[in-house]
Amino acid sequence: MTQNPTTPATPTVASLQGLLAAWFAPWIQAMGLQVESFTDGEVTLRLPQNDQLSRVGGMLCGQAMMAAADTAMVLAIVTQLGDQRPMTTVQLNTSFLKPLSGQDARITARVIRAGKSLVFGEIDICGATDGRSVCRASTTYALL
Repeated sequence: MTQNPTTPATPTVASLQGLLAAWFAPWIQAMGLQVESFTDGEVTLRLPQNDQLSRVGGMLCGQAMMAAADTAMVLAIVTQLGDQRPMTTVQLNTSFLKPLSGQDARITARVIRAGKSLVFGEIDICGATDGRSVCRASTTYALL
């Protein structure tokens, strides 16, 4: 695997935060995602409560949760593979369990299995204050 000059051999919270700015579209960057922690094949992001991402009643909209889940999984894959690999989302299956309002969201993405051409993962989104799960997602990515 060829090392991308913008991707450190051993990721850090700061380097993963930098990847959010370097690799993702401006509207994803505008969400304000913050890398909180990571381990091999897992990353946790914080999505600050934001009126721009909320719908009636201050509830975080589902589109924002899905975008945050997809973004977190890309970073989780990077922590396992150690480099940016061309990849694309093949499937993102999302179940919304309950509304989230009045608090930040915590997004934890985990690689379940990484093969030669496919990566499978799961994501849990919970309230950053109360820890209650509000959204669960499963994903499949194709490595190109």
